[in-house]
Amino acid sequence: MNLNATLFAQLIVFFILAWFTMKYVWPPLIKAIDERAQKIADGLAAAERGKLELAEAGRRAEQEMAEVRSENQSRLADAEKRAQQIIEDAKKQAELEKKRILAQAEAEAAQEAQRARDQLRNQLADLVVRGAEQILKKEVSRQAHTDLLNQLKAEL
Repeated sequence: MNLNATLFAQLIVFFILAWFTMKYVWPPLIKAIDERAQKIADGLAAAERGKLELAEAGRRAEQEMAEVRSENQSRLADAEKRAQQIIEDAKKQAELEKKRILAQAEAEAAQEAQRARDQLRNQLADLVVRGAEQILKKEVSRQAHTDLLNQLKAEL
C-alpha cells in the first residue's frame, strides 16, 4: 500500500465525517447550547426584575407603614380627645346630680323642720290646755276652743 493513497483515503473519510457531523450532529448541539444560554439569560433577567420588584415592594411597604403610623397617631389623638370629652361630660353630670341631691336634701330638711314646728305647736297647745285645766281646775273642751288653739298655733 501506498502511503499517499492511505492519506488520501483518510482525508476523504475525514471530510465525510466532518460533513456528517456538521450536517446532523452539530445543529442539535448548537441548538441545545443556544436554548441553555437563552434560559440562563432569561433567568438572569428575571432575577434582576425580581430585585427591582423587591426593592419597589419594600419602598411601598415602608410608605404604607408610615401612613398606618400616621393614621394610628391621629386615631390615638381622637381617642384622647373623646376620653377628655367623656370625662368633662361625666363631671358636668356629677355636678348636676350633686345640685339636684342638695336641693332635694334642702327640701326634705325644710319639710322636716316644718313638721317639727307643727309637732311642737301641737305639743305646746296640749301643754297650754293642760296648764289651763290645772289653773281653772276644770276640763277645757277642745271643740269649744278649736278656733282659739288654731289662732295660738298660727302665732307661734
